[in-house]
Amino acid sequence: MVGIGYRKEFSKTFLNTDVLQPDFVEVAPENWMGIGGYWKKELKQVMEKYPLYCHGLSLSVGSPEGVDKDFVKQVKQFLEDTQAVLYSEHLTFSKVDNAHLYDLLPIPFTQEAVERVSENILQVQDILKRPLILENGSYYTVLKAEMSEADFINEIVSRTGCELLLDVNNVYVNAFNFKYDAEKFIQSMPLDKVKYIHMAGHYKVNDHLIIDTHGEDIIDPVYNLLAWTMEKTGKDIPVLLERDFNIPELENLQYEIDTLKLLKNEILTLQLDTEYGQ
Repeated sequence: MVGIGYRKEFSKTFLNTDVLQPDFVEVAPENWMGIGGYWKKELKQVMEKYPLYCHGLSLSVGSPEGVDKDFVKQVKQFLEDTQAVLYSEHLTFSKVDNAHLYDLLPIPFTQEAVERVSENILQVQDILKRPLILENGSYYTVLKAEMSEADFINEIVSRTGCELLLDVNNVYVNAFNFKYDAEKFIQSMPLDKVKYIHMAGHYKVNDHLIIDTHGEDIIDPVYNLLAWTMEKTGKDIPVLLERDFNIPELENLQYEIDTLKLLKNEILTLQLDTEYGQ
């Protein structure tokens, strides 16, 4: 399955034409919780046509003061009301001392952070009554580190039983900017815990820096990294195409969806052929 992030910018065309044909749509719950009127009706129409996946922005599991439990309860209600297939969030922080920073900031790779983040995740999972699915983030500065990012993620997964949203473009961006091997990093992840994958484009600033923008087409090296990742996971995982701004004609988005579907089908067919000795 390949889905698309649902955007109000193309909602009318999306609902009234067959140009864009994803297998599911994704929304950020906080952008839709408590909404009424026209947009509530619009979302209902979307859900009548497509399964709904949810990807949050405001949970801030890395906040040292803990998570907002009332907010988590509101998310739970939204997930139940919409019968969302899954709920994912970011392994980042966006709030400190109740100040909302309006960005997804990296968490230092320290033992203290592991303990704090794990406690936050366990509280959220206890309220939601489901495992959290957390996305590896992109970052642009060297963090205080007592361990590698891979060890940091693995220990949190081991402690909490949470699952992973593997953002392949984020891995590519970080590997490019910090000069490490993207495939080696993915190989070090708990791949059996990967339940969801994100794909997106990025902006190349210069030969030493690229930025995860979700505003450009996916490039071939990122497609190649996805193919390699799927071979390693050995299973059919839902993939989302992220395009948050600089949105092209819907035909262009459908072309990327078709490309992702073709790539997935080729890898899955190859795996089946290998499994049955063909």
